[in-house]
Amino acid sequence: MSHTDTTSRAGTMPHAGGISDAARDSMTMLRRNLKHALRYPSMTVSVVAMPLVMLLLFNYVFGGALGSGIGGMPTGSDDYIDYVAPGIILMAATSGSLSVAVSVCSDMTEGIVNRFRTMSISRAAFLTGHVLGGVLQTLASIALVVGVALLMGFRPHAAPVEWLAAVGFLTLLVLALTWLAAAMGLVAKNVETASNMPMPLTFLPFLGSAIVPPESMPTGLRWFAEYQPFTPVIETLRGLLMGTGIGNSGIVALAWCLGLTLAGYLWARTAFDRGAKR
Repeated sequence: MSHTDTTSRAGTMPHAGGISDAARDSMTMLRRNLKHALRYPSMTVSVVAMPLVMLLLFNYVFGGALGSGIGGMPTGSDDYIDYVAPGIILMAATSGSLSVAVSVCSDMTEGIVNRFRTMSISRAAFLTGHVLGGVLQTLASIALVVGVALLMGFRPHAAPVEWLAAVGFLTLLVLALTWLAAAMGLVAKNVETASNMPMPLTFLPFLGSAIVPPESMPTGLRWFAEYQPFTPVIETLRGLLMGTGIGNSGIVALAWCLGLTLAGYLWARTAFDRGAKR
Protein backbone atom coordinates (compact mmCIF):
# COMPACT_ATOMS: atom_id res chain seq x y z
CA MET A 1 0.00 0.00 0.00
CA SER A 2 1.32 3.43 -0.94
CA HIS A 3 1.90 6.25 1.52
CA THR A 4 -0.99 8.21 -0.01
CA ASP A 5 -3.34 5.26 0.48
CA THR A 6 -2.27 4.98 4.12
CA THR A 7 -2.99 8.67 4.66
CA SER A 8 -6.38 8.39 3.02
CA ARG A 9 -7.36 5.38 5.10
CA ALA A 10 -6.22 7.08 8.30
CA GLY A 11 -8.69 9.87 7.65
CA THR A 12 -11.65 7.69 6.62
CA MET A 13 -11.57 4.32 8.41
CA PRO A 14 -13.71 4.32 11.59
CA HIS A 15 -11.58 1.85 13.61
CA ALA A 16 -10.28 2.89 17.06
CA GLY A 17 -6.77 3.66 15.91
CA GLY A 18 -8.01 5.81 13.03
CA ILE A 19 -10.30 7.80 15.34
CA SER A 20 -7.48 8.29 17.84
CA ASP A 21 -5.08 9.44 15.11
CA ALA A 22 -7.68 11.82 13.69
CA ALA A 23 -8.28 13.36 17.12
CA ARG A 24 -4.54 13.80 17.72
CA ASP A 25 -4.01 15.33 14.28
CA SER A 26 -6.98 17.66 14.79
CA MET A 27 -5.49 18.92 18.06
CA THR A 28 -2.19 19.52 16.27
CA MET A 29 -3.98 21.55 13.61
CA LEU A 30 -5.87 23.43 16.32
CA ARG A 31 -2.62 24.42 18.04
CA ARG A 32 -1.20 25.51 14.68
CA ASN A 33 -4.19 27.75 13.94
CA LEU A 34 -4.22 29.30 17.42
CA LYS A 35 -0.48 30.05 17.24
CA HIS A 36 -0.97 31.59 13.82
CA ALA A 37 -3.75 33.81 15.20
CA LEU A 38 -1.48 34.95 18.04
CA ARG A 39 1.42 35.73 15.69
CA TYR A 40 -0.76 37.63 13.23
CA PRO A 41 -3.50 39.22 15.38
CA SER A 42 -4.59 41.94 12.93
CA MET A 43 -7.50 39.91 11.54
CA THR A 44 -8.69 38.88 15.00
CA VAL A 45 -8.49 42.45 16.30
CA SER A 46 -10.45 43.83 13.33
CA VAL A 47 -13.14 41.17 13.73
CA VAL A 48 -13.52 41.90 17.46
CA ALA A 49 -13.44 45.67 16.95
CA MET A 50 -16.50 45.80 14.69
CA PRO A 51 -19.12 44.58 17.22
CA LEU A 52 -17.54 46.75 19.92
CA VAL A 53 -17.82 49.83 17.69
CA MET A 54 -21.43 48.92 16.92
CA LEU A 55 -22.20 48.52 20.61
CA LEU A 56 -20.72 51.93 21.43
CA LEU A 57 -22.36 53.57 18.43
CA PHE A 58 -25.88 52.28 18.91
CA ASN A 59 -25.89 52.76 22.66
CA TYR A 60 -24.25 56.16 23.07
CA VAL A 61 -25.07 57.83 19.73
CA PHE A 62 -28.46 56.37 18.78
CA GLY A 63 -29.52 54.91 22.12
CA GLY A 64 -31.51 57.91 23.31
CA ALA A 65 -33.66 58.09 20.18
CA LEU A 66 -34.02 54.36 19.59
CA GLY A 67 -34.53 53.47 23.24
CA SER A 68 -37.37 55.95 23.67
CA GLY A 69 -39.24 54.29 20.82
CA ILE A 70 -38.99 50.71 22.09
CA GLY A 71 -41.67 49.66 24.51
CA GLY A 72 -42.08 53.20 25.81
CA MET A 73 -38.63 53.37 27.36
CA PRO A 74 -38.54 56.77 29.08
CA THR A 75 -34.84 56.78 29.91
CA GLY A 76 -33.43 56.20 26.44
CA SER A 77 -30.00 54.57 26.31
CA ASP A 78 -30.07 53.58 30.00
CA ASP A 79 -32.62 50.91 29.09
CA TYR A 80 -31.75 50.47 25.42
CA ILE A 81 -28.47 48.76 26.29
CA ASP A 82 -30.49 45.84 27.68
CA TYR A 83 -32.29 45.52 24.35
CA VAL A 84 -29.37 46.00 21.96
CA ALA A 85 -26.63 44.07 23.81
CA PRO A 86 -27.97 40.57 22.91
CA GLY A 87 -28.16 41.65 19.26
CA ILE A 88 -24.57 42.91 19.29
CA ILE A 89 -23.46 39.69 20.99
CA LEU A 90 -24.95 37.84 18.03
CA MET A 91 -23.08 40.17 15.66
CA ALA A 92 -19.86 39.18 17.44
CA ALA A 93 -20.74 35.55 16.70
CA THR A 94 -21.27 36.27 13.01
CA SER A 95 -18.15 38.44 12.72
CA GLY A 96 -15.92 35.54 13.73
CA SER A 97 -16.84 33.70 10.54
CA LEU A 98 -14.81 36.18 8.48
CA SER A 99 -11.44 35.20 9.96
CA VAL A 100 -12.18 31.50 9.49
CA ALA A 101 -13.00 31.94 5.80
CA VAL A 102 -9.83 33.95 5.26
CA SER A 103 -7.55 31.51 7.11
CA VAL A 104 -8.96 28.46 5.29
CA CYS A 105 -8.66 30.17 1.89
CA SER A 106 -5.13 31.30 2.72
CA ASP A 107 -4.05 27.73 3.45
CA MET A 108 -5.73 26.46 0.30
CA THR A 109 -4.23 29.06 -2.03
CA GLU A 110 -0.71 29.09 -0.55
CA GLY A 111 -0.20 25.36 -1.13
CA ILE A 112 0.18 24.22 2.48
CA VAL A 113 -2.81 21.88 2.12
CA ASN A 114 -1.10 20.04 -0.75
CA ARG A 115 1.86 19.49 1.54
CA PHE A 116 -0.42 18.17 4.29
CA ARG A 117 -1.91 15.69 1.83
CA THR A 118 1.52 14.15 1.22
CA MET A 119 1.99 13.57 4.96
CA SER A 120 0.54 10.95 7.26
CA ILE A 121 -2.16 13.27 8.57
CA SER A 122 -5.86 12.59 8.92
CA ARG A 123 -7.73 14.36 6.13
CA ALA A 124 -10.42 15.39 8.62
CA ALA A 125 -7.85 17.19 10.79
CA PHE A 126 -7.42 20.21 8.53
CA LEU A 127 -11.06 21.28 8.64
CA THR A 128 -11.57 20.21 12.25
CA GLY A 129 -8.58 22.24 13.41
CA HIS A 130 -9.79 25.36 11.61
CA VAL A 131 -13.34 24.99 12.89
CA LEU A 132 -12.35 24.37 16.51
CA GLY A 133 -9.89 27.26 16.39
CA GLY A 134 -12.53 29.54 14.90
CA VAL A 135 -15.09 28.54 17.55
CA LEU A 136 -12.66 29.25 20.41
CA GLN A 137 -11.59 32.62 19.01
CA THR A 138 -15.18 33.68 18.37
CA LEU A 139 -16.31 32.66 21.86
CA ALA A 140 -13.42 34.69 23.30
CA SER A 141 -14.54 37.75 21.30
CA ILE A 142 -18.12 37.23 22.49
CA ALA A 143 -16.88 37.17 26.09
CA LEU A 144 -15.09 40.48 25.47
CA VAL A 145 -18.23 42.04 24.02
CA VAL A 146 -20.28 40.84 27.01
CA GLY A 147 -17.71 42.33 29.38
CA VAL A 148 -17.81 45.72 27.63
CA ALA A 149 -21.62 45.65 27.58
CA LEU A 150 -21.66 45.02 31.34
CA LEU A 151 -19.36 48.00 31.87
CA MET A 152 -21.74 50.11 29.79
CA GLY A 153 -24.72 49.21 31.98
CA PHE A 154 -26.03 45.94 30.52
CA ARG A 155 -27.84 44.16 33.35
CA PRO A 156 -29.05 40.66 32.42
CA HIS A 157 -31.47 38.94 34.77
CA ALA A 158 -30.49 35.39 33.83
CA ALA A 159 -30.20 32.68 36.46
CA PRO A 160 -27.13 30.37 36.34
CA VAL A 161 -29.09 27.76 34.39
CA GLU A 162 -30.17 30.38 31.86
CA TRP A 163 -26.58 31.58 31.51
CA LEU A 164 -25.48 28.01 30.79
CA ALA A 165 -28.27 27.64 28.24
CA ALA A 166 -27.25 30.92 26.58
CA VAL A 167 -23.59 29.85 26.40
CA GLY A 168 -24.54 26.47 24.96
CA PHE A 169 -26.85 28.09 22.44
CA LEU A 170 -24.19 30.58 21.35
CA THR A 171 -21.64 27.78 21.01
CA LEU A 172 -23.97 25.85 18.71
CA LEU A 173 -24.61 28.98 16.65
CA VAL A 174 -20.89 29.75 16.38
CA LEU A 175 -20.23 26.15 15.32
CA ALA A 176 -22.83 26.45 12.55
CA LEU A 177 -21.43 29.75 11.29
CA THR A 178 -17.85 28.47 11.46
CA TRP A 179 -18.62 25.44 9.29
CA LEU A 180 -20.32 27.74 6.76
CA ALA A 181 -17.31 30.04 6.82
CA ALA A 182 -14.91 27.13 6.32
CA ALA A 183 -16.88 26.06 3.27
CA MET A 184 -16.77 29.60 1.90
CA GLY A 185 -13.01 29.69 2.38
CA LEU A 186 -12.66 26.42 0.47
CA VAL A 187 -14.64 27.57 -2.57
CA ALA A 188 -13.22 31.12 -2.69
CA LYS A 189 -10.68 31.75 -5.44
CA ASN A 190 -8.59 34.15 -3.36
CA VAL A 191 -8.36 35.71 0.09
CA GLU A 192 -10.17 38.89 -1.00
CA THR A 193 -13.19 36.88 -2.12
CA ALA A 194 -13.08 34.82 1.07
CA SER A 195 -13.17 37.98 3.18
CA ASN A 196 -16.27 39.24 1.33
CA MET A 197 -18.35 36.07 1.23
CA PRO A 198 -19.29 35.98 4.97
CA MET A 199 -20.27 39.68 5.02
CA PRO A 200 -24.02 38.99 4.53
CA LEU A 201 -23.93 36.84 7.67
CA THR A 202 -22.37 39.74 9.57
CA PHE A 203 -24.98 42.31 8.57
CA LEU A 204 -28.07 40.08 8.44
CA PRO A 205 -28.83 40.66 12.16
CA PHE A 206 -29.35 44.36 11.32
CA LEU A 207 -32.33 43.22 9.23
CA GLY A 208 -33.68 41.26 12.19
CA SER A 209 -34.51 42.28 15.74
CA ALA A 210 -30.94 43.11 16.82
CA ILE A 211 -31.38 46.90 16.82
CA VAL A 212 -35.14 47.53 16.73
CA PRO A 213 -38.22 45.27 16.87
CA PRO A 214 -39.53 44.04 13.50
CA GLU A 215 -42.88 45.64 14.36
CA SER A 216 -41.33 49.06 13.76
CA MET A 217 -40.28 48.20 10.18
CA PRO A 218 -42.16 48.65 6.88
CA THR A 219 -44.36 45.69 5.89
CA GLY A 220 -41.99 44.00 3.43
CA LEU A 221 -38.92 44.41 5.59
CA ARG A 222 -40.90 43.34 8.64
CA TRP A 223 -41.88 40.09 6.92
CA PHE A 224 -38.24 39.40 6.03
CA ALA A 225 -37.07 40.26 9.56
CA GLU A 226 -39.60 37.93 11.16
CA TYR A 227 -38.75 34.92 9.00
CA GLN A 228 -35.00 35.19 8.54
CA PRO A 229 -32.89 32.82 10.72
CA PHE A 230 -31.26 35.38 13.02
CA THR A 231 -34.43 36.91 14.46
CA PRO A 232 -35.50 33.79 16.43
CA VAL A 233 -31.87 33.35 17.47
CA ILE A 234 -31.72 36.92 18.82
CA GLU A 235 -35.08 36.59 20.56
CA THR A 236 -34.00 33.33 22.20
CA LEU A 237 -30.74 34.84 23.41
CA ARG A 238 -32.51 37.99 24.62
CA GLY A 239 -35.09 35.92 26.45
CA LEU A 240 -32.46 33.76 28.17
CA LEU A 241 -30.34 36.70 29.26
CA MET A 242 -33.14 39.07 30.27
CA GLY A 243 -35.47 36.47 31.78
CA THR A 244 -38.33 37.22 29.38
CA GLY A 245 -40.55 34.81 27.49
CA ILE A 246 -39.12 32.96 24.49
CA GLY A 247 -42.24 31.33 23.07
CA ASN A 248 -41.53 29.15 20.03
CA SER A 249 -38.40 31.14 19.13
CA GLY A 250 -36.19 28.63 20.96
CA ILE A 251 -37.36 25.68 18.89
CA VAL A 252 -37.16 27.62 15.63
CA ALA A 253 -33.69 28.96 16.50
CA LEU A 254 -32.43 25.50 17.46
CA ALA A 255 -33.72 24.07 14.18
CA TRP A 256 -31.94 26.83 12.24
CA CYS A 257 -28.67 26.25 14.11
CA LEU A 258 -28.73 22.47 13.58
CA GLY A 259 -29.71 22.87 9.92
CA LEU A 260 -26.95 25.42 9.25
CA THR A 261 -24.40 23.23 11.03
CA LEU A 262 -25.29 20.22 8.90
CA ALA A 263 -25.38 22.27 5.69
CA GLY A 264 -22.03 23.91 6.43
CA TYR A 265 -20.39 20.61 7.37
CA LEU A 266 -21.58 18.81 4.25
CA TRP A 267 -20.65 21.76 2.04
CA ALA A 268 -17.17 22.00 3.56
CA ARG A 269 -16.47 18.27 3.33
CA THR A 270 -17.68 18.14 -0.28
CA ALA A 271 -15.59 21.17 -1.27
CA PHE A 272 -12.49 19.78 0.47
CA ASP A 273 -12.87 16.33 -1.12
CA ARG A 274 -13.42 17.92 -4.52
CA GLY A 275 -10.21 19.92 -4.08
CA ALA A 276 -8.32 16.75 -3.23
CA LYS A 277 -9.27 15.24 -6.63
CA ARG A 278 -7.91 18.16 -8.65
